[in-house]
Amino acid sequence: MIIPLYILKRHAAPFFGSFFFLMSVFVLQFVMKFMDQLVGKGLSGAVITELMMLNLAWMMVLAVPMAVLVATLMAFGSMAATNEVTAMKAGGISLYRMMFPVAIASLVVTYLMIEFNNKVLPEANHRSKTLTIDIRRKKPTLSLVPGLFNQDMNGMSILVRKTFEESNELEGVTIYNHSDPNKNTVITARRGKLSFSGDYQKLVMDLYDGEIHDVDHTRPKAYRIIHFQRQRISTVTEGFDFERSAVDQFSRGDRELSSGEMLYMVDSLKGITAGARKTIIDHTDALNQKLFYGSVDSIAPSKIFWKNIEQYTDMKSQLMFYRNNIESEFSNIDYQDKQIREYLVEIHKKYSIPVACFIFILVGAPLGVMARRGGFGIAASLSLGFFLLYWSSLISGEKLADRHVIEPWFGMWAANIVLAAFGVFITYKVGKENIELSFDWITRWIPKKLLERFTR
Repeated sequence: MIIPLYILKRHAAPFFGSFFFLMSVFVLQFVMKFMDQLVGKGLSGAVITELMMLNLAWMMVLAVPMAVLVATLMAFGSMAATNEVTAMKAGGISLYRMMFPVAIASLVVTYLMIEFNNKVLPEANHRSKTLTIDIRRKKPTLSLVPGLFNQDMNGMSILVRKTFEESNELEGVTIYNHSDPNKNTVITARRGKLSFSGDYQKLVMDLYDGEIHDVDHTRPKAYRIIHFQRQRISTVTEGFDFERSAVDQFSRGDRELSSGEMLYMVDSLKGITAGARKTIIDHTDALNQKLFYGSVDSIAPSKIFWKNIEQYTDMKSQLMFYRNNIESEFSNIDYQDKQIREYLVEIHKKYSIPVACFIFILVGAPLGVMARRGGFGIAASLSLGFFLLYWSSLISGEKLADRHVIEPWFGMWAANIVLAAFGVFITYKVGKENIELSFDWITRWIPKKLLERFTR
């Protein structure tokens, strides 16, 4: 009992250390990407902090498996470097017995991550989406996409050619003001700037170097063009001021549902698809009946045009009706199948990523023994390489599954299957033989002092 606890203890510090390090990297990436769009836009620190906390959920999903791999590599590499693995083998403890307590712990982590993915992650993703929508209402430039019309402002349609992430400035502004049904007003400006009033009750748009084209429908000949150097437009911030929406106000996507909820959606979509297929069969039978057994076949060809043109016209409209309905049902089936595959991909992903925690034990333990180095640099390098390979395979599998190239289960589990087979193979080889993984070739490319610090 002492040795299993000792092995787990050797894993604890590297696991939590690498976990917090990875979470810090993800948080820093989030801050660099989004903070310039949030800070100084009238949002309270509590709202920004809440958004960051909600995004920690998906970061944990990525950080935990990688932390497991880093901890396993470091722990077994450190024990191999200090000859503890050799001493345990001399005492009759095989590599498999050394890995057993870690494997049990990884199964516990796998179960917790499955529960997290099904209960915490969907809710966090949904609340994050809801909060992001609320923030975009607060900062309109977040919803302004260059080249696309935006109609969030009441009575106005805005088109901008260019926006700037670091500021609220705009270039190439075109505004269609249709708030007055009796007038058409088009405002163009070379540049502009969005801001809020001091009490955040009004949205202010300052426009520079532009024109106002005004047409009054009651007086069609009264067409006005006004040139301006600066023009200010203000409107009530309805739809833009920060107001907390109800959590269930918006529909949920596949990443905002648990596996049970998505299975229910899949069953519902399969029922709709089955109904569409039955409709196609019924319409096809009716179409065949009209084509091959209709009364028009008994009509003499010489009398078709003159005496039965109304009957043929009626049949043509019926045939077109059945054909359009069949094509519509086929399009409906294609759409439902796409939705089903997306849900199935997400369902399998919720389980395949946590299971990777166990598979990384099979890969990390023998690699750590083979490397015989307990330094963070070697462990981080090996784990980063394996995790990048795993994650790229997962993303590729998801894309191929969504495009009907492979089955959803295979797209999400292929990387696990390959890594598990590789892990079982090297675990067996290292358990039977004394294999060492040499890194001497690195010394040819990295200076000695830097290498010593890297592997210390």
